Amino acid sequence: MSEWATKRFWKDATVETVADGFAIRLDGRPVRTPAKTELVVPSRTLAEGIAEEWRAQGERVDPMTMPLTRAANAALDKVVPQHAEVASNLAEYGGSDLICYRAPGPEGLVARQVAAWDPLVAKAAERFGAELRVTQGIVPVPQSPTALDALRARVAAMDAWELTALSEFVSLSGSLIIGLAAMEGDPPEPLWQASRVDEDWQAEQWGVDEAEAGRVDAKRAAFFQAHCFLTALRAG
Repeated sequence: MSEWATKRFWKDATVETVADGFAIRLDGRPVRTPAKTELVVPSRTLAEGIAEEWRAQGERVDPMTMPLTRAANAALDKVVPQHAEVASNLAEYGGSDLICYRAPGPEGLVARQVAAWDPLVAKAAERFGAELRVTQGIVPVPQSPTALDALRARVAAMDAWELTALSEFVSLSGSLIIGLAAMEGDPPEPLWQASRVDEDWQAEQWGVDEAEAGRVDAKRAAFFQAHCFLTALRAG
């Protein structure tokens, strides 16, 4: 049954162990994704979190209050059938990663970029064998084939569930390296701040646009929701 029914029709949501993992049931009936795939996840912790989202619904279902459910749907409906394509698209970010393009000035912004991004560049080399080239300005700098191959290999090795989390981290931060750092267990708050160095600097100089601030808050919430999804996925 589709979880996007507009009205609540169940009394309780439970988790059941099945052959492929853990299934979520509504009054004993299987939850299904929008593509009608039975919602079965590889982690009991994740399944319990999804079940709790269903229990927490009121008279009408609000999908925006169900981030774990939405992420699981994306994994099953989008990433599983397109694993190679999703992995390839994410790996492409490594060729023009945000943290490799630095401002020539002013000094304050340069210092912030160095403080936030240099450790991530160093970790990419240490963790993945990807030694990235850093430049000033926006003129593209080619990364070495060795570095790009190392990043592609790391991304391709992830299963569909991990790729789902990585996809969120990368799309929200604009950086494959920040996304991979999140996958390696780095705390989400510093990573989110690293993705916002340029924008935060501009806001300090010119003021905050309220509409844009609202969009940023929503993206930050989604970044942390992806972290919660990854944490539940790996908790077993």
